Order: sequence, then C-alpha cells, then structure tokens
Amino acid sequence: MFFVDTLEFEGLGNRSYLAGGGGAAVVVDPPRDVDQVIAAAAERGVRIAYVAETHLHNDYVSGGLELARLTGARYLVPADASVSFARTPVRDGDASEVDEHLLLRAIATPGHTPHHTSYALEEDGRAVAVFTGGSLLIGTVGRPDLVDPRLTEQLARAQHTSAHRLAERLSDEVPVLPTHGFGSFCSSAQAEGDATTIGDERTTNEAFTLHVDDFVQRILAGLEDVPAYYAHMGPVNAAGPAPVDLTAPEPADAAQIAQRLAAGEWVVDLRGRVAFADGHVPGSFNFESTGKPATYLAWLIPWGKPVTLLADTPERIADAQRELTRVGIDRPAAAATGTPDTWVREGEKLASFPRACFADLAAARDNVVVLDVRRDSERGDGRIEGSVHIPLHELHGRVGEVPDGTVWVHCAGGMRAAIAASLLDATGRKVVAIDDGFEAAGEAGLGITRL
Repeated sequence: MFFVDTLEFEGLGNRSYLAGGGGAAVVVDPPRDVDQVIAAAAERGVRIAYVAETHLHNDYVSGGLELARLTGARYLVPADASVSFARTPVRDGDASEVDEHLLLRAIATPGHTPHHTSYALEEDGRAVAVFTGGSLLIGTVGRPDLVDPRLTEQLARAQHTSAHRLAERLSDEVPVLPTHGFGSFCSSAQAEGDATTIGDERTTNEAFTLHVDDFVQRILAGLEDVPAYYAHMGPVNAAGPAPVDLTAPEPADAAQIAQRLAAGEWVVDLRGRVAFADGHVPGSFNFESTGKPATYLAWLIPWGKPVTLLADTPERIADAQRELTRVGIDRPAAAATGTPDTWVREGEKLASFPRACFADLAAARDNVVVLDVRRDSERGDGRIEGSVHIPLHELHGRVGEVPDGTVWVHCAGGMRAAIAASLLDATGRKVVAIDDGFEAAGEAGLGITRL
C-alpha cells in the first residue's frame, strides 16, 4: 500500500512530498534543510531511493543534491535543465521503480520553466497521484515569467498545453499535488482550498475553462512583481547548493549591534510588531517571526548584506535561521536574544512609534501622509483617497519619495505595515503603523476609491 506525506513550508508557501511503500520512497522537491525530510523517512521506516526535482526552483534553494548525497538516492532532474553536477536526467515517459508495486513516471509539463517535469506515482500500473510542481496548481498554474521575459507568453501557452496533457493522461480521481500555490509568489494566483484532483481542476481551473488565447491574456494581466531574491535562486540551484549550516550564529552584545548598524549592516528584530513598536533598537528593522520573515527579508535586503538577528528566545533565532537558509541567506552575521533593553548600550534609549487603527486615521485625517504599501493588485481592489502608494518591496529604495509629515502606513492586515514603519522609523521619519484589516478603512468613513 502506498503513502504520500506532505511537508508544509508556510513561510515560502510551498510543499514537498515523501511518497512510497514497501520500505522505499521518493522525495519530491525537497527543502534546503533536509534533516526534517530524513526524519520523516525514518519515522515511516523507509529508505529514500529517489529524490526528484520538478524543475530548477526560482523561489528557494533546493536540498535535493545534499539529500541524494546523504542517503545515496538517485537524483532525478529534468534532462533539459542545465546543471553543473552529476544527476540522473529524466525525460518524458521515463519510469523509476520505487518498489515492486510503485513506479514514478515522468511527464513533460513545460510552462513554469521550459524543462518542467511532473511525476505520476503509479501503483500496479494505475496512477494514484501526480506531483505537479509549478505546473498545474490548485485553481491556477505556476508563473510563466520567471525564466526570461522573452519567453513569458510562449511559456504561458505551454502551461495551458501541459495542463491538458496531464488531464489526457490521468483519470479524474487522481490527486494533484503541487509544490507551489499556498502563498508562494511562484503561483499565478493564490490557491483556494487545500486539496484537488484532475477532475476538480478540469471543471474549475481556467487552464481548462478558457480558450488558450483568453487564458494567456488572463495570466499575463495578473502577473505581479517578482521577488528580487528570485534572481539568485536559479543559479544557486543550477550550480549545486552547498550543505546547509544550522549551527547557532555568533552572539552579539549591545556594542557589536551598534557597530554593525554603524557599518550599514541590517539588524532584524524578529519579535511581534506590537512589542517592536513599544521599544526597539534604533535603526533596526521589524520582520516578525510569525509572518513571512524569510520571503520579505530576502526580497528587501540588498543581496549579500550581513544580517544580525534579534529575538526574545534562541528558538526564534533558530527557526528564522532555518527559514533564511531556504532562500539563500545561509549564515546570519550574529544574533542576540533577551529583551531590547539589553541590545542597546548603557545610556542609550530605545526607539518606539505608535500603532493605530483606521478609525484613528479617520479622526486625524488632516495634515497627515497616508502610505499604502500593498501590491498593485491589492490597491486596484480599493484604495484610500489621497494615499501615496509605494509597494513594500520598493520602499527601501524610495523612502525619499514619501512626502514630509507624519506617515500613517498601512497594508491589508498590519504585518507589512509594521515592516514599512520600521524602515521609515530607521531613517528618522515620524511614523504611525496601522495595525488593522483594510476592510475597516471604509467602515471608519475613509473615502475608498476602486478601479
């Protein structure tokens, strides 16, 4: 009897899979930190016989090469993917025997990348699951614009063809198990729901319900900015990522923190946004650990800039360090734990700024600057009249464009506004972080314009 275990990575919006039976298993699209994959296989009592990549990932560093090295598994990589390491190249139709009852069969599904490959898991000749990577997702498909702008439309058309190819080859009841689509920016749209099948997608996914020309137009119109760090992920994966080092960073005291800030390095406070607003090291940035610290930090930070992590506990440092390795930030320069008063030198004061809700903004509407840091698509659904729009991922380079005055900064729920407020606060701007759901803006009587 086969099994499929899902490994969820909420910070990246991705999933990896451990699947097998009869003492052997395959891992599909593993994360950088492979220790948890090895532990999952040990708990199942199975040997990892294969590690399979659906494509060279653009949104995270793969642990596939290291996992194959540690376990002795065969490393399956699409044949047309240009890589600098030894692997087992797979082409459309190639089958790998997991055990006497299970086969893993490659299905060429270009679109997310030119070489993208899905894998059908077959038990006694019958497909029982298909791992679709960045091809067919829940209600959508993977982005076609991450390889080369000149190929975007061509790849969008290939996504449509690949979706139909999967549906032609597989029965309606076959579960579709994608890697992307659970908050990942590799998805053309965000998934609604947690599970799907070929039949479900055939009736609801626009890859099936729209003519190819309409589908391509819809996909291209919905594409948003690509996270800046994506430019580094593909080359790292093609070269062969180095083993990950999760040992604790060098401890930093208040003097070292001040020195690092003075040198222009980033000091990142992982505490919740409420605690950060109440008191923090002047010049530090707030990427709360309960949000998506890796995704947004990797997007905003100048690539290669040293980063020092601050948190209330060593566990939060370790969790963030693990997430950061997944996006290629391998080693924090240093770290400190405890309370913020221990992170500043004697005689120095902590910085702070107020938090508010949209009702507070409505009461203080005159002579203030309202800064909206949501993405373009969110703003198109509704915006506060007179607000300034700078998406969060652009703010660090555009702080000078924010008008003079007290800045009331908002997003859709509060987390990104807290990051933005910390960026502005670090430059000496007077800021108020709106920690409120955007639907409350209209309820508070603020004028909302919709496109």
